[in-house]
Amino acid sequence: MNQEIRQQFCELLGEERVLVEEPMDRHTTFRIGGPADYFLIPETYEQIQKILEICRREELPYFILGNGSNLLVSDQGYRGVIIQTFRNFSGVTVDGNKIRAASGALLSAIAAAAKNASLTGFEFAGGIPGTLGGAVVMNAGAYGGEMKDVLEEVTVMDQEGQIRILKVDELEMGYRTSIIKKAGYLVLEAVIALEPGDQERIKERMRELTEQRTSKQPLEYPSAGSTFKRPEGYFAGKLIMDCGLRGYRVGGAQVSEKHCGFVINTGGATAQDVRTLMQNVSDKVFEKYGVTLEPEVKFLGEF
Repeated sequence: MNQEIRQQFCELLGEERVLVEEPMDRHTTFRIGGPADYFLIPETYEQIQKILEICRREELPYFILGNGSNLLVSDQGYRGVIIQTFRNFSGVTVDGNKIRAASGALLSAIAAAAKNASLTGFEFAGGIPGTLGGAVVMNAGAYGGEMKDVLEEVTVMDQEGQIRILKVDELEMGYRTSIIKKAGYLVLEAVIALEPGDQERIKERMRELTEQRTSKQPLEYPSAGSTFKRPEGYFAGKLIMDCGLRGYRVGGAQVSEKHCGFVINTGGATAQDVRTLMQNVSDKVFEKYGVTLEPEVKFLGEF
């Protein structure tokens, strides 16, 4: 740790919002990860701009963190700056058939706001365990819906700290990708456009999807959600199951017996356990079916 850099962050944010050597297993749904050099908790967009300025000047790598639901952090941690946008950027407001939400808002909170306003179209996202920012970057989707179907515009900050508004047709959204991901933009907020609907039907649909998730996914264990992207023409979970890998373990990491598309932390799994298991699973699927499994989980730090 560099005391001079720490001091710059403390002057900007206050000491209580500058954590040093912060264990990342506290901030990921996998409950895995070594310490980050600096873990910053800004409260305003201006503070984020100034953090990026310091990172550029000091040549520090940085990573924007929501609630860490799609992330595997190295056992060695992260040699750089984690900027958490989860709690302090979570506002959700409804205006007519549109919802404006900040990047740290949980998708479940946005879905609840839509339901309460009798707006339909966002039910698919209610059970995705992530924040709006990550969902926009990755064009998150489930049960036939994707973020690109409901987004109207997204406010982003580029790597120079400039704020710009991108309309949905400028976002280049594809399967688990977007211009935001490619350009390294930081999502600040987004406008979601929905349709008026019947509140009881919306509630019922959300209930159905919750039941499907609970019955089919290993929600009782720490994980990062779907571990692999869906290969074209296949389902990753079925390929893994058909290779006889249901329940396959490396250390504390395991292919879920409930849903083979999930790798779970059965207790005490290291990032290396997960990484090795994923590689072994990928190798086996390729060997048997000639299909390459790509990680949906993002890796952070050195592996």
